[in-house]
Amino acid sequence: MNPWQPWTVPNAVSLLRLLGIPLFLYLLLAQENYFWSLVVLIIAGATDWVDGYFARKLNQVSRLGVLLDPMVDRLYIAATLIGLALADLIPWWLVVLIALRDIALLALIPSLRKMGISALPVTYIGKAATFALLWGFPLILLGGLDSTIATVMAAAGWAFALWGTSLYWWSGVRYFVQARTLLEDFNRKG
Repeated sequence: MNPWQPWTVPNAVSLLRLLGIPLFLYLLLAQENYFWSLVVLIIAGATDWVDGYFARKLNQVSRLGVLLDPMVDRLYIAATLIGLALADLIPWWLVVLIALRDIALLALIPSLRKMGISALPVTYIGKAATFALLWGFPLILLGGLDSTIATVMAAAGWAFALWGTSLYWWSGVRYFVQARTLLEDFNRKG
């Protein structure tokens, strides 16, 4: 497969996931329909691994896919954080804590571009963090419904969200270390 080919099954899955973001926000904030906004998040979380699976299984790895999949993950996390905070289901400090990690990683872009690198490869820790966050937030959203099981699920959601936030920061530190090592090697060779 040509790595520059954008029209692939995995990229189509990522684009469909991307279209779910405004739908989620509309259902959560305009309709205040926690159930259907939860369904959208569950589908997004469940299909997060689908694009990678198809990319490997169908040998359809593309440059667009390498950039699109983590971008869609970040946009889902941002939309979910902001949506849940606006719906008063999570505190704003959690939004700031997670956003600070991504803002800090933006500082790596000029150095990576200088070396001809557009993105660092996704790590298992980063994928685990995304998995935990993409499952934790729907469970917290479920806690907004009125039932005993919803309360239990909200507690599990907070466990996932806090664990995911920790892993998210750990993966961020690892990205910084990886970028620093690459930059040192680049400067030695340059």
